[in-house]
Amino acid sequence: MTERKNNGAPLLTEILPATELMRLMMLIRESHRVVITAHYGPDGDAVGSCLAWQEYLQRMGKDVHVVLPNDYPDFLKWMPMNRSILLYNESTVQAQQFISKADLICCLDFNELGRLQQMGEAVQKSKAKRLMIDHHENPSEDGFEMIISHPEMSATAEIVFRLLYQMGAYDDLSRSAAANLYTGMMCDTGSFTYNSRDPEIYLIISLLMQKNIDKDEIYKKVYHNWSQHKFEMWNDILRRNLVIVPNRHAAYYTLTRSQMKDYHYIRGDAEGLVNEPLKIRNMKLSVALREDTEEDVVRISLRSANGFHCREMAERFFNGGGHDDAAGGKLPFPMESAIATLNEALEAFKDELEGKVG
Repeated sequence: MTERKNNGAPLLTEILPATELMRLMMLIRESHRVVITAHYGPDGDAVGSCLAWQEYLQRMGKDVHVVLPNDYPDFLKWMPMNRSILLYNESTVQAQQFISKADLICCLDFNELGRLQQMGEAVQKSKAKRLMIDHHENPSEDGFEMIISHPEMSATAEIVFRLLYQMGAYDDLSRSAAANLYTGMMCDTGSFTYNSRDPEIYLIISLLMQKNIDKDEIYKKVYHNWSQHKFEMWNDILRRNLVIVPNRHAAYYTLTRSQMKDYHYIRGDAEGLVNEPLKIRNMKLSVALREDTEEDVVRISLRSANGFHCREMAERFFNGGGHDDAAGGKLPFPMESAIATLNEALEAFKDELEGKVG
């Protein structure tokens, strides 16, 4: 990577060499009908990256559609341009038409087609070229025309911003797109509390703020937008369902469909809850086991700290993966079996978990 300079002052590190940048620009130039998608269960990074990339491609004169596998959290539905998103599980026929007619499919914030779940088959059948832009470890190379993978970066939204900046598109970046990119970076770093040590991240934030975004208002819309039901659910889960395993510096909780029904659960109501147990002194691992409302699976979310990294556990025991300290996966029903598998994982990693903190 090389540094881009302006009047002798270092700005942002360029993430693509000149030959790869030309290859990306040629791929875009030769495409006319584009579909942009992200992983099943889209989060702030997925949505923000897709919407900002959509705006850029539309400005290039492309016919662009954002098609997501399923719905995204309610607290993200203020995001600029989000009403243009088509949900595959709700508008399958129309989504399949867009996918079949596309000559380029941009896969953002995921590293293999399996992360699309039911939508993956339609994408695989499409004759379109596929572009991956992602920050997860171990990207699959199968079936992609071009892969832009930077696991060391805070979010896919950061990669998208850097690409736009390197391609000279910053001056035309709208306030709406800047807000979407900031939201993506904020959500994937816990408001810049983890995976955000690179000083250039804060240069990117300053460049986004020059587009007149209100970062405090964005924070408020994402994190201070709870319903009373959500507040009561969090309190109840932490009080009744949280299990602390002190000798392993670990904690876990369960969330069932029945409980979700009791608290009028809407998508996204449990997001962030898994981070709460890590506030306990010397805690190394927090695990959430949540029954899915659409499939007969138990969704597993893992977060880690204090020298323990949870990604390997997600890969070995939960059919998943992710980042070193933020990973996930899934197990089949019932919940009791999922808990048993978790206990096996805790036993397998006991030496690392029981080791001295700090």
